Amino acid sequence: MDALIDDIIRREGGYIDHPADRGGPTNYGITGATLSAWRGRPVGAAEIRALTRGEAAAIYAERYIAAPGLDRVAGARLRRAAVDAAVLHGPRRAVCWLQEIAGVPVDGVLGPKTARALNHVSEPQAVAAMTAKRCRFIAAIVASDATQLPFLRGWIARATMFLEELC
Repeated sequence: MDALIDDIIRREGGYIDHPADRGGPTNYGITGATLSAWRGRPVGAAEIRALTRGEAAAIYAERYIAAPGLDRVAGARLRRAAVDAAVLHGPRRAVCWLQEIAGVPVDGVLGPKTARALNHVSEPQAVAAMTAKRCRFIAAIVASDATQLPFLRGWIARATMFLEELC
């Protein structure tokens, strides 16, 4: 999982405070809301800026991989795509998408039934389906809120990068 988290942190970069970002300031992709929940108290921009790479990695490991059950996804390529979706779009949404792809009841919990069902889905097809779901979701965000347009190209590039691994 370390390589997966390293990839996320590399893609997210360091401290960013883009005025149009609805998540506010982030560091290593960790928002103030996520860091506040992790620490159990409100945090400000200075604490976000001071976030260490190690703490960010711990947050990703627990909140975005272990807690939603994404470590149960057997296919490495699908796991990478699902974790990236969880980081950008929320863990519950990523799990719901996996459940839709696997054809199991959608409850947002990646338990043994979902994990088993995912093993019976072609990994390339599952990655492609996840990418399509992400692109539709991103398009809906931008269509409903034009202030998010500056992020469109990067979001789409990030969602589709997992398709390149299939070729």
